[in-house]
Amino acid sequence: MNTTLYISDMDGTLLGADSKVSYVTASIITDLTRRGAMITVATARTPATVVPLLADTLTTPPAIVMTGAALWHRDVCRYSSVHFIPGEARRVIAEVCHSCGLHPFVYVMEHDNMLTVYHDGKSLSQVEDEFYRARANLSLKRFALKTAIPDTSSSVLIYAMGHHEAIFEAATKLRCCESLSLSYYYDIFDRSVAHLEIFAAGVSKASAVLELKKQMGAERVVVFGDNLNDLPMMQVADCSVAVSNAFDEVKSAADIVIGPNTDDSVARFIASDFESQAK
Repeated sequence: MNTTLYISDMDGTLLGADSKVSYVTASIITDLTRRGAMITVATARTPATVVPLLADTLTTPPAIVMTGAALWHRDVCRYSSVHFIPGEARRVIAEVCHSCGLHPFVYVMEHDNMLTVYHDGKSLSQVEDEFYRARANLSLKRFALKTAIPDTSSSVLIYAMGHHEAIFEAATKLRCCESLSLSYYYDIFDRSVAHLEIFAAGVSKASAVLELKKQMGAERVVVFGDNLNDLPMMQVADCSVAVSNAFDEVKSAADIVIGPNTDDSVARFIASDFESQAK
């Protein structure tokens, strides 16, 4: 019996150049899932974009969303293993982001299983506006722009984007806060832009991968990635795989380098590995 759990990053890894799951990838993964393969994703995205992107792709294990801040069960449309940011840490984050000229999006988990995304800036930058417009009409997420961020215990993610110098400055200032964990990395399309994700302590793709491995009873985990925020899960995997379009640091850390995300490389590798493990 094959007890391998396959976990892929989405953007730049599983998704193609159009930031979608191709027909070929969807077909391969769906067929393998029906044959018993355990395949899922680990992404910085929320279910609001994960669900439509995987609409034609059958997977059974929970998805690791928000870089490990929660798991999403596609079959019942519910979160589990949610980690909330402590109140005092939220105040520190607000001060640091303000000092670096950043206006982050704050993700709050509501009682109706929805995420409300707050942004208190008077206006959105170009990259923030593009981010907002691509997600404004999705289900499972709603935006509250130009709105005071509530002092709530249900904040699960604080996300900032902007010039890489401002992002890395904020990350450097926040690294000493023991009640937080950070993920910061360059944009895959424009390296002048970077992203900063702030979570409760202990949150990472790595910790979520280990938790999911235990939940699924897997003996082996194979992960796929392309960006710096994939490095933690690559370090805890039994086999780490980088696509050829990955950052050099990621390819250097990987056990195996395969073709680019534009060639359905992840799905094809899983198919080959699944067949070899079944023998």
